[in-house]
Amino acid sequence: MDVEALKREAGIAACDYVNDGMKVGLGTGSTVKYTILELARRVREDGLNIVGVPTSIQTQKLALEEGITLAELDDLDGLDVVIDGTDEYDPNFQLIKGGGAALLREKVVAQASASMVVVADDRKKVECLGSFALPIEVTPFSHLTTLRALEDLLSCNVTVRMQGDQSLLTDNGNLILDAHTGPSILDPATVEREILSLAGVVQVGLFIDMCDAVILASSDGVTVLTNPVGRLVQSNSSQA
Repeated sequence: MDVEALKREAGIAACDYVNDGMKVGLGTGSTVKYTILELARRVREDGLNIVGVPTSIQTQKLALEEGITLAELDDLDGLDVVIDGTDEYDPNFQLIKGGGAALLREKVVAQASASMVVVADDRKKVECLGSFALPIEVTPFSHLTTLRALEDLLSCNVTVRMQGDQSLLTDNGNLILDAHTGPSILDPATVEREILSLAGVVQVGLFIDMCDAVILASSDGVTVLTNPVGRLVQSNSSQA
């Protein structure tokens, strides 16, 4: 099975976490795209009633085109679940996200959600975070000063993400710096805290203690990996 087919399987499988009447965070990326398409199909054909909150302009456009009702996060009292992709996840369900440059909105939505389900193919599974360059959203103001401070802090090369011959701008009008740490982020919570202490940093693509389950697609099929200390396990225990 090719990579695109694996993404599709994972994206569709994640829809099983969405029930009628839910408020759903809609992530950004090539895998969660299939979740959005499948949710839209269930809305049209099965009468599924949901309200979505998109994590990017790209996702907002797709959801509206497919007929999913959207709302502003500020107008809702939290979300039931967010379904999103990831660039890496480790054995402790810690994530690196931001390959699609939507990490700030993705983290805002994730923090407002009662649970987070991640869709991924098996290339995203790592023993130690950092092979995928760590995305860091920064203000344009004196961004090279921030870049140098990050290089000093992380002891690695940091680059400005480009889009063609121009610096990429996020949906929030900021820049993305990519920190090439290599697979060395053994304590992601500390790394996140230290990066956020720099004044020019808006947000960092480390998602700590947020992921409750990974829907993993591989050549062997789709596997659901549930975080043993996650909110889905705690919720099921309280209902038992």
